[in-house]
Amino acid sequence: MKYACTVVMLSLLAAPAIAAPQVVELNQVPCQFLESEHGTNHGYKSAKIQDCEAINAKSGKARLAKAKVIELKPGKTVFRVSNKDVPYELGFWLRGATLVSRATLPSVSGGGLTTGRTQDYEIDLKPGEYVYSCPLNPTPDYRLVVK
Repeated sequence: MKYACTVVMLSLLAAPAIAAPQVVELNQVPCQFLESEHGTNHGYKSAKIQDCEAINAKSGKARLAKAKVIELKPGKTVFRVSNKDVPYELGFWLRGATLVSRATLPSVSGGGLTTGRTQDYEIDLKPGEYVYSCPLNPTPDYRLVVK
């Protein structure tokens, strides 16, 4: 029995290590993701979706032109998304940047982010261009590139 345990232990030691997923932390405040806008909180106030729609109609294009493009390597990735102080439920949606890439690249989405809550969204990223946003806290479609 002593030798059987030794063989099992050696097998476990020789097994390849499973790489931990890369983790991307994103914090939502009204109408924006902080990290995407270089940590700048514009101080927008929003009690409902329509508030962000109006704010983004005025400032969304200019903010998106200056936004940080996240660059990642392919592989298992966890997007850890937090609702910092938005007074209604939020979500997260990562998908291909174009209609064609939406059909060929993986996507992840979900809701349930009430005020103060953090949720993980796991995905196996493939090379390509993606966008991410929150449809419930309308944000611009921020860019993410996997290469």
